Amino acid sequence: MINKENILTAEGLKRIEEELCYLKSVKRREIADRIKQAIEFGDISENSEYDEAKKEQAFTEGRIITLEKKLRYAQIIDTSNVTNEKVCPGSKVTLKDLEFGDVFKYEIVGSAEADPMENRISNQSPVGKAIMGKKVGSVVEVEVPEGVIKYEIMEIEI
Repeated sequence: MINKENILTAEGLKRIEEELCYLKSVKRREIADRIKQAIEFGDISENSEYDEAKKEQAFTEGRIITLEKKLRYAQIIDTSNVTNEKVCPGSKVTLKDLEFGDVFKYEIVGSAEADPMENRISNQSPVGKAIMGKKVGSVVEVEVPEGVIKYEIMEIEI
C-alpha cells in the first residue's frame, strides 16, 4: 500500500494532535465506562446500550488510526519558504471568475485540512491543481462537469 504525504499547516497539525489526544485520553475512557455500565445491566445479547457503545468504540478507534496515519506521513508547510510570487500550499489566493465577475479567496492546504465551507481548498482539488505554481495575473482554466471555468489570479498572500 502506497502512502501519500499529508501536507499540513502548523495550525492543522495542532488541530489533529489535539483531536487525537482527546480521543485517546477522554473519549476512550468515556466509552469504556459506557460499556462497563451496559454490561452491568446483564444480558448483552439484547442490550442496545452495549451495542451503541461498541459501535462508538469501533468508530473512535478507526478515527484514531486515521489521525495517527495522517501524522505519520505529515509534511508541515514551511511558511518561511512561502512567498507571494507564486501559488503554493500555505498561500491565500484571491481568484476572479472571468465569466461572472465573482471574487473568491481561498487558502491552499493539503487534502487532510481541506474544508471548502471555510475557504480552505486542497492543492489536489481541481482549482488547487490549476493554480499551483501560477503568478498574479495568470488566467487558469478549471474543468468542471458544466464545462470550463476561467479564473484570474488577482492576489497571492502568505
